Amino acid sequence: MDWKQAWSTTANTTNNALDSLAPVCVPFAVRWDLEADRRDKLRTPEHLKALMAAQKEHNAARSTQATAKSQQLTARAASNNPFAAGRRAARVASKAAARHERDTRAKLKAARVNYPSTLKARAIQAHALHAVPTVVTSVVMSGSHLTLWPAATSAVLVGANVAGLALGRRTLRVPVDESVSLEERQLMERLDPSYWVEHAPDRGLSGTVTTPPAMEPGGIRCEIRLDGTWTVKSLADKADSVRALLGARTALRIRITSASRGGWAVLSLATRSAAAGVSSLWTPDRIPSDPMAMSLGLDTETGDEVLIPFDERLLVSGASGTGKSWSFRPLMATAHLRGDLLLIDGKGEEANIWEHSCRVAVEREEITDAVDDAHAEMTRRKVDMKKRGISVWDGRQLTVVVDEGQVILALIMKDKDRLQRLIELSSLGRSRGVVLWWATQYPLTDGGAPGVHKLIAPNLLTRFSLRVAGTTQAQVALDDCAHYAPHQIPDGREYRGHGYLKGYGPRMLRTWTLDDAGVRALPKSIWTPEQSTGGQSPRPLHLVKETAAPSGASNRDKVLAAVQADARTARDVADRTGLNKGTVSREIKALTANGALRRTADGLLLPGSQAA
Repeated sequence: MDWKQAWSTTANTTNNALDSLAPVCVPFAVRWDLEADRRDKLRTPEHLKALMAAQKEHNAARSTQATAKSQQLTARAASNNPFAAGRRAARVASKAAARHERDTRAKLKAARVNYPSTLKARAIQAHALHAVPTVVTSVVMSGSHLTLWPAATSAVLVGANVAGLALGRRTLRVPVDESVSLEERQLMERLDPSYWVEHAPDRGLSGTVTTPPAMEPGGIRCEIRLDGTWTVKSLADKADSVRALLGARTALRIRITSASRGGWAVLSLATRSAAAGVSSLWTPDRIPSDPMAMSLGLDTETGDEVLIPFDERLLVSGASGTGKSWSFRPLMATAHLRGDLLLIDGKGEEANIWEHSCRVAVEREEITDAVDDAHAEMTRRKVDMKKRGISVWDGRQLTVVVDEGQVILALIMKDKDRLQRLIELSSLGRSRGVVLWWATQYPLTDGGAPGVHKLIAPNLLTRFSLRVAGTTQAQVALDDCAHYAPHQIPDGREYRGHGYLKGYGPRMLRTWTLDDAGVRALPKSIWTPEQSTGGQSPRPLHLVKETAAPSGASNRDKVLAAVQADARTARDVADRTGLNKGTVSREIKALTANGALRRTADGLLLPGSQAA
């Protein structure tokens, strides 16, 4: 048998057991030390002098009272008349002496409070008060058989007192990984129960006790026992006091949540990110096998992949510079590869990247046409579903992406018909396979320039928010989960693409990102509405001449050739050339500016040589 190994194992097991018991005894030891320190500070020479004077005065008053009492008894024996002068005088003197004794006794009591006995002496007195009688009781109760339980009970009490102090003052061995940073080491030392309980009252946190902290992939995690009237909410409200007690930097994210049992809270310090070692670049391999789910990103505390519904209406919020567009691209790419994608871009920058892959709408005419076409497709599918007797669309999903929502609303807010169609897309489209995703920098539903319409926002059930400007925007961005506080996400490059998902919990997520090259590498699939749109007149067909443009011609040459071949509207040009409407619109503007094309008063396109 390896005695050295056995001894080491036994020592480690014993230390672990003592470490687990120490937090329970820390409050007792701290109260003991605080009381002992208070008594020691009161034991000054001035208080001792006052105590001695009070004792001397009290002793003198007791002697005077005893003398007066004796004289009263003598006077009573000398005369049977209670109204005799001697008895009355003795009685008055006895009352005065008793009153003086009570006064001096009160002063002596106050002096003893000001100059108390040491706590150690008081403990010895208290234990002696029960130890001596219990020993005597054990001896008296012992007859033919020895009876020891009274004395044993007293010994247990004495031992419990000593053991409680020893465990409470025990310096815990906090297991610290060698890879932790200096900041993490300091935080873990301050989360140690012995340090916490000693300094918590200075920060208004008396009645809370920590357990030994643990290092996890997302940072430091520690449980806190809540005594008295403490609740998780009241402790969360004191987050600033917790930060001050730990000496944590202002930018460090501190989260206080409920534990798995009542009376306990969980304190999480985001000193690291579980997603740090994983590339954030999205590839098609990230698309889940479940057709009804798509990958949003990684949980920075656990490293788990977070999935959201693919067929659910979505609101993505994020101030300028928070990485909203890059974070939104992987979701759009998923929608593009799984079905049809229509991008209504209020700013235009994203359309420059996506126009090679999907249908985009940037200009006012393109945006209104896109809303009309999406609404018409939704209506056509309703008719088709009724004919086939189904309640949920079973074909390809058409995802309508609105980015930036504030600009789009500003364009169509006065166009009541198209605004109503957009609202109906958000409320009626999901079951028909037409799903609205909305992105905005300004998640507001009120005011002169809302980022999302007040009738559209309630339909966007899946909500993800990067950093936003304030509490009002956080309320719209995450609805009843606004307490996740997306407005408190630090402002820095390292936090771009980081945000909170409604209903997931106040754990920060790091989204996937997709760069420009990744978008351009996507296959081309331009969505166009069906020719028959549920009772509306079919779109007119146009004859496309085979010699409209030479092979290898630029987009501008193709547009010019189409107009020269009798295409008179932007839609005609798009039908003839197969180009995106956004590309057609920009090329028409350029050709009009250089005089190659002209517009008539009724908006028709003519070659420059035919306009006059």
